[in-house]
Amino acid sequence: MNEHLYRWRNRQLREHVAVIDGQLAPTKVLKQATFLNVFIKKWQTANIWIYEDRIVYVGEDLPEKTSHKTEIIECQGQYLVPGYVEPHAHPFQLYNPHSLAEYALKTGTTTLVNDNLMWLLLLNQKKAFSLLDEMQHLPVSMFWWSRFSAQSELREEENFLEHEEVLRWLNHEAVIQGGELTNWPDILHEDERGLYWMQETKRLRKPVEGHFPGASKKTLTKMKLLGADGDHESISGDELYRRLEMGYYAAIRNSSIRPDLRKIIKELKNYDLNVWDYVLYTTDGSTPSFYEDGIINTCIQIAIDEGVPIEEAYSIATINPAKYFSLDNRLGSIAPGRVAHINFLKSKEDPTPVSVIAKGEWAVKDGQYVGLCDDVEWDKFGLDQMKLDWTLDPDELRFSMPIGMEMVNDVIMKPYPIKSEADKNMLARSQDEAYVMLIDREGEWRVSTFLKGFTNRLGGIVSSYSNTGDIILIGKSKSDMTLAFNRMQELGGGIVIAHGGEIIFELPLGIKGVMTDIPMEELIEKEKKMKKLLQSFGYAHSDPVYTLFFLSSTHLPYIRITPVGIIDVLKKDILFPAIMR
Repeated sequence: MNEHLYRWRNRQLREHVAVIDGQLAPTKVLKQATFLNVFIKKWQTANIWIYEDRIVYVGEDLPEKTSHKTEIIECQGQYLVPGYVEPHAHPFQLYNPHSLAEYALKTGTTTLVNDNLMWLLLLNQKKAFSLLDEMQHLPVSMFWWSRFSAQSELREEENFLEHEEVLRWLNHEAVIQGGELTNWPDILHEDERGLYWMQETKRLRKPVEGHFPGASKKTLTKMKLLGADGDHESISGDELYRRLEMGYYAAIRNSSIRPDLRKIIKELKNYDLNVWDYVLYTTDGSTPSFYEDGIINTCIQIAIDEGVPIEEAYSIATINPAKYFSLDNRLGSIAPGRVAHINFLKSKEDPTPVSVIAKGEWAVKDGQYVGLCDDVEWDKFGLDQMKLDWTLDPDELRFSMPIGMEMVNDVIMKPYPIKSEADKNMLARSQDEAYVMLIDREGEWRVSTFLKGFTNRLGGIVSSYSNTGDIILIGKSKSDMTLAFNRMQELGGGIVIAHGGEIIFELPLGIKGVMTDIPMEELIEKEKKMKKLLQSFGYAHSDPVYTLFFLSSTHLPYIRITPVGIIDVLKKDILFPAIMR
């Protein structure tokens, strides 16, 4: 890919102009292409010239100069649209940023804006920035946002997010947004440091993304005054419309735990919405199997099916996010000067492309993936297998807490009084109650209680995949939990399920115990198998991967198991502190 990291060099810019002057030959010419002009929301027919990774001309003319290296593509009978943008990705839900990007490309999502949480947890800043630069060589345009909080209560929060470190993230050219503001109540009332980071983001002309579930109009107004630009937490048409009224960019979510897009579009019909310029789509870091049919292409399809004008349905996925991130001079359209991200459709009504050009090269051609994504050498960045230099003593599996966590749904937990006897090796199968423990990956502390609603008979599941990077144990049998833990340790991280003294499922997570490097197609099948297995053991919800991930997330009510202990989220009280090992 020839795009020079974050901008084109002067030499390249002169070459682009030389193509127009007939001094250089374009590398691709798309003849008689019917394409969507997202600026005027009309379909037009033109010849499109591409030089290396950039669109240099759109119009009636054909180039004066061609060469044996110029590829001429006849486009009659196809419809061309800009590559799609996912503006809010969490690229570590078992998959990794590289495998997600490669998979996204196959169905036309050519730009991803990613959460930097795992790099904050797993890498020092120098290695993280080197990795960001490395990923600029992918055919997918990869951008990032800079977090202002950990999304959980960490034991050394001040070391996790140092002031100067956040400022360096915000100034990095691949980082195009501040947020998301999961810590907005603190910023609203007392967090001067977070408010300063918001203002620095604004000074750099980068947007600040909120995280305002259920926020009132008064709260939305206050956060707008403090500098928030966008929010993706609307769960109804009314909430989305309220944000649009106030000038927010409002992303409609279609995710594995919040598939709200169809419902919200239906409800927006009550408001006679005819201006969609501030609306975006996001899949909000869905778990692998939710992506079986693609990523942003599936959102566009829902919008078209629900009556959103076709031109608007595509604009929501392309030019709207480009404008939100102030990247519309570079992405989101088929126009001179833009990166050559182009999707070829068999019909306007079908947003899943038959061919994809990414940064000027074929990524998919006539339904066949060409394979442009070179593998990332994770070891080079210190992202090798997780290594535990400690062992789990079965005597540590102690669960003497008066208050447990009861699942309201996949991710929300409420407190409940514990009546079970904590010293049993196995809990009764007649109850949907299990032991749960969070252990520091460095082996320094542990937190334990009971979890109600996860299983009614499973022996044990152990996961090194979690919101904080620490280790989760859940189960009814202490011996099965120990067996699963030991196997997870042998694998160098992963999710392991044991029952009746046998390992019945394992998913190695070779990238620091958090992510796998297997292809997405294979991972989707593995996750589906795990979900089906857990449901057979009494898991009554839809997304066990998210349950594991959000057990320690303090931006969700009401009670959480975190590195500092069992926490009442609303009161911010530590009900029972972590125990040092």
